[in-house]
Parts: sequence; C-alpha cells; structure tokens
Amino acid sequence: MNTHVAMQAEVTEELSGKRLDQAAAQLFPDFSRARLQHWIKAGSLRVNGASRRNRDKVFATDLLSIDAELSAEEQWTAEPMALDVVFEDESLIVINKQAGAVVHPAAGHREGTLLNGLLHYCPQLELVPRAGIVHRLDKDTTGLMVVAKTLQAHTALVKQLQARTVSREYEAVVNGVLTA
Repeated sequence: MNTHVAMQAEVTEELSGKRLDQAAAQLFPDFSRARLQHWIKAGSLRVNGASRRNRDKVFATDLLSIDAELSAEEQWTAEPMALDVVFEDESLIVINKQAGAVVHPAAGHREGTLLNGLLHYCPQLELVPRAGIVHRLDKDTTGLMVVAKTLQAHTALVKQLQARTVSREYEAVVNGVLTA
C-alpha cells in the first residue's frame, strides 16, 4: 500500500540560512526528520527543482517540493487477533495489552505480535512508522498502549514523548520476595 505525497512550501525569513533538513522539518511537520532526510537523499525533496544534500543551506523564497511515495517501512503480516480496544477515534487507538503479548516483531517473534494484530484490525497502519506504535511494554507487562492511526498523530505523539509533555505512569504488583 503506497500513498503519493506532493507538497510545496516556501522557505521563510526565519528559516533562511538553515540546513535543508532542518528547514524541511519546520515546513513539513507532519513528517519525521528521518523520513525527510531519506527523501532528500533520494531526490524526492528538492529545492527550486534541484536535488540537494541534507546539510546544504536554504534561503528565504527557496521553494521546497516533495514528490514522493509514502510506503510501508517494513513488510509485516497482518494477523487476526483479539485486541482489547479501550478507546478509538480517527487519530488514536488505546489498547489494553496483556502480559505475555509481544509488541513488535523481532528475532524469534515474527508473527503473533501486537503489531501483526493491529495491522489486521486497522490496515491503514501499514503507512505509519512502526504501525503506529509509539512506545512499547515488555512482554510480561500488562498496561495501556497508545497507537497512532495517522502519520500526523504519530509525529505529534513522538514529539510529545521526546519533550516529556506527555507522561507514563507505572504501578507494580509483586508476588514473592524482592532482592536487590
């Protein structure tokens, strides 16, 4: 599943003299800086119609244009799975992850993960980095997980987690004796 992205933005006075990747991140906030850097290297994000490098400077009135395909970053298999959906709207899914469930495919766990189940539940997640998963919980942990359904929601949630403007709260239930 691919989506074509065609956008343009003019470099403002405030961004004049900045690196191309830095200016692009400000002008196209719906995309991660890593994705923009990839598009710059691939020649899909151009300045005044010409390919440039990430570190090249841009100046006021330069026209940045994106002509790219937004495609799944990795190929994962969608699998039917019972998901405990606590909340859902057009941007987010909140699920109650049970202990024992693996969140993300890795060596030894390519199938049967929460990510595989999410792709079956909401196929549009194929176009969102990490299928919308912005944080994880360990296999043996139960708890709520927020999943972004759109690229815009994913970018916003990642920025909030990095800036620590959204927080996570943990409670532990222990059976047995703790040793240090």
